[in-house]
Formats: sequence, structure tokens, C-alpha cells
Amino acid sequence: MVTRPDMGLADRDYQREHRPGGGGFLAILPPVTKWLLIVNVVIFVLDYWVLNVSGDPYPPIIRWGAFAIRSAIFEGRVWEFLTFQFLHGGFLHVLFNSIALFFFGPFLERWLGSRKFLVYYLLCGVSGAVFFTLLVFARILPDSPLVGASAGIYGILIGVAVIAPALRVRLLIPPIELSMRQLAIALLVMATVFVIGGRLFPGVSLFWNAGGEAGHLGGAIAGFLLLRFPKALSWVDRPRTPEARRSPRRGDGPKLRPRPNLRGDDEVDRILDKISKDGFQSLDENEKEILRRASQQQQNDS
Repeated sequence: MVTRPDMGLADRDYQREHRPGGGGFLAILPPVTKWLLIVNVVIFVLDYWVLNVSGDPYPPIIRWGAFAIRSAIFEGRVWEFLTFQFLHGGFLHVLFNSIALFFFGPFLERWLGSRKFLVYYLLCGVSGAVFFTLLVFARILPDSPLVGASAGIYGILIGVAVIAPALRVRLLIPPIELSMRQLAIALLVMATVFVIGGRLFPGVSLFWNAGGEAGHLGGAIAGFLLLRFPKALSWVDRPRTPEARRSPRRGDGPKLRPRPNLRGDDEVDRILDKISKDGFQSLDENEKEILRRASQQQQNDS
């Protein structure tokens, strides 16, 4: 499934303040999204080249970095909880993940900030591996190696759905329009069906990727919880040293910030239209807070 937000990509100059003039299509991306894309593609190309040169179906990159329960948990190769997120099983695998990251990653990175976004993305990936492991231990799914950024991507998709559930998106395949909330529900239902199908029909090729779908669900769960309870990421931006904690940053000091009132649907729609037209970076703090509180209220009402 290929998705894209229903907002003009040409209008989304995410890096306007960083890279004036030129820079190619990557110049519109915030830094973490851009480097995740680059790293994923470079590793895939390197893996593909080694595969063709050596003829080994399991090149050293895969053997070293793919997540496997036995090696990651029982042999102490804990790095596999992270490294599997940068490996992919084929061209379409890395292509679809890259497309989703390209279109949805900037929205969430601008919302969280680059540092929190990176931690969020990696934690969603780790959660995907953990959830898959739990289902294997529960004998719901068979054990198999796990690769791919999809758990982190699902975390991003769910994150955008939590922040802006009414945001409209158009799918390329199939060519339909729906809200982020509807897209998130559809993806979760599909992943759940494949996990259940993998349990009931383990020999049917349609359900061979049930383990990957379990990873998707794990990433989605983590994404929802991290945004539902934002204090879980508050440590990321905390000063690292006592001196940094005591030293106020430039512009810091006592400020009286008006507490925005939660507006009606018309105000939220206006803000979403502004995002669609001018990009997320065009919002002021008051508008961001209105959108956050509207999203929170919608979750509480649902």
C-alpha cells in the first residue's frame, strides 16, 4: 500500500530555514527523516550488491543485523533490536517504507522535534520486535528472522493519526481518499487479520509475513502510547549535565503564555487547511496547542 498526505508537496518547504535555494527533493525534508531515508537506501543497495557478488542468500549484513529471537535474546546480540530496522527483504519492501517515511515522517518530526522523533521511531521498531517475540513465545506465530523499517513506519502513521485524525489522505493504491483515522484503523485491521491468519493457516503463502505484521502491530501500539502519554519522551530533551540544567538558554526566562481555548471544528479545520497549504512549520504555538487539545478531546470522546 502506498500512501501520501493530501497536501501539496511543493508547498511543504520543511527546510526553508536550513537550506535556501536548491538541494534537490531531499532538501524539503527535516534532518532525521532525510537521514533515515538515506541510510535505509544505502544499506539496501550495499546488501543487494553483496548478494549479487557473493551469491550468498544470507549476506553478512543480514546475518549480523537481522532480528532473531535466539540470537538477540539468548545469545546477547541485543543490537539486533535496532539493526533489523535498517534492513529490508526486497525492493518493494524498502520502496513502500521509504514512500511512507517521505510523506508522513516530516509531519511527525516537525511535531515532536528531531531528537524526540528519532527516539520515537527507534522505540516503535524495538516494540515491533518485542511484540513479535511475545507472540512467538505464546506459540501464536512461528519463529523467523525479522527485517524492515515497517514497525517504525507504522508508529509514524499511527502518530500522525493521533495528532491529526481528520487529516485527509489520498492513497495511490487503491486510489481512494480517507482520513488518517480511517487509514490507521484499516492498517491495524489488515495487520491483525494477517497475524490471525498466520496462526490458523501457517502453511498458506498469503500469511507467510504474519511475523512482519506482528511487528507492524507492535510499532503501532508503541506509537499510540508514546503520543497518548507524551511524558514518556520528556527525558529526551532533558539537559545532559548539571551545568546545562542550571544555564538558561538564550531567550529563556519567565514568560506569560496565554492558555489557548479549545476551539470548535471550524478552527481545527482552518489549522489543518493551513498545514495543507503552507506546511506544519507555518503554525504558531497557539495553533499547535489548539490542534493538540482537539486531538486529545477527540480521543477522549471516542
